[in-house]
Amino acid sequence: MRRTATNPWVVLVLICLAQFMVVLDATIVNVALPSIQDDLRLSDGGLQWIVNAYTLVFGGFLLLGGRLGDLLGRKRLFLIGLVVFTGASLLDGLAGSESMLIGARALQGLGAALISPAALSIISTTFEEGVERARALAVWAAIAIGGSAVGLILGGALTQYFSWPWIFFVNVPVGIAAFALSLRLVPESRDSNAHRSYDLAGAATVTGGLMALVYALVGAQSAGWTSARTVGFFTAAVVLLAAFVAIEARATAPLVRLSIFRVRSLLTANAAMFLAMSGMFAMFFFNTLYIQQVLGYGPLEAGLAFLPFTAGIMISASVASQLAPRVGVRPVAIVGFLLAAGGLVLLTQLPVDGSYAANVLPAILLSSLGMGGVFMPLTLIATTGLEDEDQGLASGLFNTSQQVGGALGLAVLSTLATSKTHAAGGARLHALVVGFHWAFGVGALVMVAALAVLVALLRRRHVARIEQQAAAGEPALVAV
Repeated sequence: MRRTATNPWVVLVLICLAQFMVVLDATIVNVALPSIQDDLRLSDGGLQWIVNAYTLVFGGFLLLGGRLGDLLGRKRLFLIGLVVFTGASLLDGLAGSESMLIGARALQGLGAALISPAALSIISTTFEEGVERARALAVWAAIAIGGSAVGLILGGALTQYFSWPWIFFVNVPVGIAAFALSLRLVPESRDSNAHRSYDLAGAATVTGGLMALVYALVGAQSAGWTSARTVGFFTAAVVLLAAFVAIEARATAPLVRLSIFRVRSLLTANAAMFLAMSGMFAMFFFNTLYIQQVLGYGPLEAGLAFLPFTAGIMISASVASQLAPRVGVRPVAIVGFLLAAGGLVLLTQLPVDGSYAANVLPAILLSSLGMGGVFMPLTLIATTGLEDEDQGLASGLFNTSQQVGGALGLAVLSTLATSKTHAAGGARLHALVVGFHWAFGVGALVMVAALAVLVALLRRRHVARIEQQAAAGEPALVAV
């Protein structure tokens, strides 16, 4: 491990500045979606690619980003990621067509996949294990939560008072400043014992397979489920994902060591989180459209309307951390899933002539309280019972499950909502709301499926170690 004379807290500020930009971008786009759709004349299917192009590439290359940092140097990869992310943000803002924006969003996701794991590794190598590192990681977690909230407000304000390209342009000066200061002040480190293998083939096949699958799902409504295009993309998805499994099984230093899925707690937590995010992404995407297109809110008002969701997650995650030592992580997660599913069920009752306070706010609060109760125990379950050398892989898999689950869930639910909207006919707003109802309803069913996976696969013996640690008062660091 290499050290510099730079104050480690200065390094933390720079790293968190870059991570703040990445987290910010995950939410800042949501409130601008209706404006982007109107300006670029996007179809409903094309609109969700603005979210999914970023999410799929981010999730698909996240594990590769962690490995590259170990091999090439964490600082070097962090700086490369900043250049890619900042440049892609500029291209996003300059985009004048659907294809250019979607392509730039995918490039932005690649930059984020390089920044995030490198940034977290820099924190781990800059701060000594113990209280100092725990404080640094607490700041890191706070930035993740705060970035989501600021993204909602900033995205709404920039879209409403300037125009949607400014939600991307704002990253440019921040990225340039972070690069210039990090180049001078952030220390370099790498894992000298890491195997010199990148597994680029693994990252490319899994990301390509997932994107082909999403493209097939999105295009099936217009092209037909049995059309040559749809069948072709489904076939490509199967071939690429099968190739990924084969590559990982034979690689000397695989991106994902398949044997790790023999750990029941890790397998269950990842499967449950994959399904949970598949259902919950619908809440953000379709609520944004409902609040602006049906209720008539402006982008800034829509951003403010989602703040209770962030507050609810923070509160419920804190409560869940207090309850877990007393009642166990499984019961806490079960209650969380039920609350989140209940919130989605409430959204199936949204009327055309509804109001935010009476119809949207109760559902947002219920969903947020549920998701906070889900995130905390599932994160602990995903990383318990593992050897130290597997902690990085386990964390990367858990984050990937969130990103990929959300992207695939949004693709399915967006396709479903569009088909039901077209079938409903009649007044435009009525047809829109009918499509939203179907998306929320199926999202609730997917959330219940996540609960079923947890109950069916996880037994108390699988989480005994973490419950013992919690009861003894040992700290557990939860990645957000």
